[in-house]
Amino acid sequence: MKFIYLASPYSHPDPAVREARYVAACKKTAQYAKKGIAVFAPIVHSHPVAAYMDPADCMNFDLWMKLDLPILKDAAEMHILCIDGWRSSKGVAREIEFAQYNGIPTKQVFLDVEP
Repeated sequence: MKFIYLASPYSHPDPAVREARYVAACKKTAQYAKKGIAVFAPIVHSHPVAAYMDPADCMNFDLWMKLDLPILKDAAEMHILCIDGWRSSKGVAREIEFAQYNGIPTKQVFLDVEP
């Protein structure tokens, strides 16, 4: 099954910023879903799961990359949600690097533009 991997920033010391980034990723994921486009958004999946983890693991970059990159490897494309923080996100940078290395096309997307 071909799908789009939706990369977006998440990590931030302020929980309100993390929540806002999660909501933005959910909104973009919903746009894809309404169009019948298969999408995996790691933040949409992981934010609720993190509530059940040890706080140290919630912000463990290596742990999340170990979980997310194998999924990205199977994606047809990677879309980058261009919200506040995406340019400085360590995770988004790593996902872009991984996608480029594996020949996965990347594309910037925005909340106010439907897929």
